[in-house]
Amino acid sequence: MSSSDFKSIVLNSTPLIDVRAPIEFEKGTFKSAVNLPLISDKERQIVGICYKQHGNSEAIKLGHKLVSGAVKEERIKAWLDFIKQSPDARLFCFRGGERSKISQEWLKDAGCNIKRLKGGYKAFRNYLLEQTEESCTRFKPIILGGYTGSGKTILLKALENSIDLEGLANHRGSSFGKKITPQPSQIDFENNLAYDLIQKLEKGFKNLVFEDEGNRVGSLFIPKNIANYVSQAPLIILQTPIKKRIEITFDEYVIEAQKMYASDLEQWKREMLGAMHRIERRLGSQRHREVCKSFEDAFAEQMRSGSLEVHKEWIETLLVEYYDPMYDYQIKKRAKQVEFRGSYQEVLEYLATL
Repeated sequence: MSSSDFKSIVLNSTPLIDVRAPIEFEKGTFKSAVNLPLISDKERQIVGICYKQHGNSEAIKLGHKLVSGAVKEERIKAWLDFIKQSPDARLFCFRGGERSKISQEWLKDAGCNIKRLKGGYKAFRNYLLEQTEESCTRFKPIILGGYTGSGKTILLKALENSIDLEGLANHRGSSFGKKITPQPSQIDFENNLAYDLIQKLEKGFKNLVFEDEGNRVGSLFIPKNIANYVSQAPLIILQTPIKKRIEITFDEYVIEAQKMYASDLEQWKREMLGAMHRIERRLGSQRHREVCKSFEDAFAEQMRSGSLEVHKEWIETLLVEYYDPMYDYQIKKRAKQVEFRGSYQEVLEYLATL
């Protein structure tokens, strides 16, 4: 398949069968891919040793021996079941070589024809990296900023031309941003970002809106060319009253977060206290102790009465005494970038004029 076929896969979110071993899949794959391996991690290790000691021919023979009989039938069935649900699926291995070729042949023998990606994972990955690199010549970035709890993510989701880096990174972008589900691998994050950029630019958007993230989201780094390009963009500040900000933060960090930890609120408590400990130096020892006590008192009250409202006390303290001064300091250094300030509706209306 040519690079134009790769673009079609992205635009149509074409289902993909990744026949590489699970350990390879976990390091990074593509947004629409499912891992249905030809060989398991253990089998791959055994075949790899054989390849080093006896060469390619013997390694292939051993692979066929390991994946035969009932094991082979089970793997073919898994591919067929997936293709039945997704008839337009494609398959790939690392370089589009032996593993995808063997998988394709076995499927053909079972009466199913399927295309494989020319050049495999490596070629598609390179295509996505190239598209990310080139994308900076095709759009004007706009940064959406504002205090923590202003509702920036809510506004982003209301825009068709936004790139939700926090959503792609599965992280809320702050010391308290960790979620119960892990962040994707760095490679998955980069590949998913490339998908999003290609799809948005194909729709003809000339401006793309990003939340003010810096160069990383949680443990994941934004591709350097994108981070550098976006960092110089005009800055739009979303202004939201403190009461509304407390409600938004309360909903995200308490109500929605606790839903994910429903069966183990003690774990949520430990995670929150861990986040508070990470900001102790910036918060100051005395204030840190006060916030932790306020949080623990709120948690105890929740356990006693079921009321969540008291959590708003420590949230307000964190917003006003920790996040706001830190953001004010950052914005002062970037005052020349600020192009507009306004409420949720005013920002939406302003962006519509660009």
